[in-house]
Amino acid sequence: MKSALLIDEDRVTRHALAQWLREAGWNVLEADEGATGLALALEKKPALILCDLLAPLYTGFQLCRFLRAKPEKLPGTQIVVTASGGYGVDRQTAFQAGADECMVKPILQSDLLRLLKSLQGTPGDTQTTDRLAAPERDDPDFPPLSREAVPEGETLVRFWGVRGSIATPGASTLLFGGNTACVEVRADGQLVVLDAGTGIRPLGLRLAGEFKGVPLCLTLLISHTHWDHIQGLPFFAAAYNPKNRLRILGYEGARAGLLSALSSQMESPYFPVGWQQLPSHIVLRELQQPQFQIGPIKVDTVYLNHPGICVGYRLNTSAGSVAYLPDNEPFQRYKYNADPKAQHGSTEILAFARRMDQKLIDFIHGADILIIDSQYDAEEYQTRVGWGHGCVDDVVALALRANVKRLCLFHHDPTHDDLKLSSMVEWARQFVAALGETLTVDAACEGQEIVLRAAR
Repeated sequence: MKSALLIDEDRVTRHALAQWLREAGWNVLEADEGATGLALALEKKPALILCDLLAPLYTGFQLCRFLRAKPEKLPGTQIVVTASGGYGVDRQTAFQAGADECMVKPILQSDLLRLLKSLQGTPGDTQTTDRLAAPERDDPDFPPLSREAVPEGETLVRFWGVRGSIATPGASTLLFGGNTACVEVRADGQLVVLDAGTGIRPLGLRLAGEFKGVPLCLTLLISHTHWDHIQGLPFFAAAYNPKNRLRILGYEGARAGLLSALSSQMESPYFPVGWQQLPSHIVLRELQQPQFQIGPIKVDTVYLNHPGICVGYRLNTSAGSVAYLPDNEPFQRYKYNADPKAQHGSTEILAFARRMDQKLIDFIHGADILIIDSQYDAEEYQTRVGWGHGCVDDVVALALRANVKRLCLFHHDPTHDDLKLSSMVEWARQFVAALGETLTVDAACEGQEIVLRAAR
């Protein structure tokens, strides 16, 4: 009897696929995350692997690369990547990583039977040489900042870049700012930077003046490696001080490792200083666990609905929690607009979309500050379905359902000037008031500071 391995965190999807495979005469193995799935694959050598693109610990991309780089480990095994979003770039990348097929969830029984019938050829391209991310190393001993920099019992959030896609300096963006994503968080003796868009340049200049002559230790969390979230890193002054220690954390990119994505933009002829020439002490880690610590700060992560690998972070500090979801397209709106089956009332598709959105609601539930992609208004979104970004109406509804305390609209569209963003904020506040709620809503703007204080 042929065996199939299912690797998927979503129990509903996994159990349905398992039942249909057994009815078709397959022996079924199951894993709810990638590390266990990889171990089972190497031990049991199944004929078929169905792996979720965003499986915890090891993603579908990583598993494909690892197994296709070592064809002797699983000769003849066929790999199918399953994707929640269905973005075209994810399908293309899956094939480049070595997948034999890529299917969009939710998968119906008829889809699975057609797949089993069609997978009769040889496994995908085995020429890729990317390897699985190395195991996580222990963090270096980062000394805390002084109390003057981070007052005890306080969490400071400061915005340095709030724009999406591309920087938009100019007279029409003076109020909210034109730099791309970068947010500074100081809490519990730690300095944490969220993303390295062009906003990280003025942050670096500020830190150089504030910590003049004093070694600086900070942690940079990368949500994903799209250019508007990493393009400021070569201009980050803290990376050029040999006394400083930088810890850069993120997940492996869709097509290459984190180091490759960050360093390639500094190669000649794009930049005059190479990655290896940076004089500061840099420790780069590709994360695999969904939770980790930055000193006393507990950090949770969640995969977002955006092309490629994109994660959101939740920093749980002693003074409160900060959730950062920079690029995300809510599932229910996306599936309904992008899938004709959903428009005709497919219960499976709509139930799956609700389940995915609920997972995000659970992740941000009760957050003191929610910083979230709100790039479009409702009318604009209709012509941008599938671009991987949200609209303000959905974001407000999401925040209200999650009972967050303060909503910061983020990742502003490059075509939106100060007048447009002001109108979007006003609309969001009217929406909240019409529902009889009291959620605080702002559009994030450069230089804005929000302070959380621990209850005494």
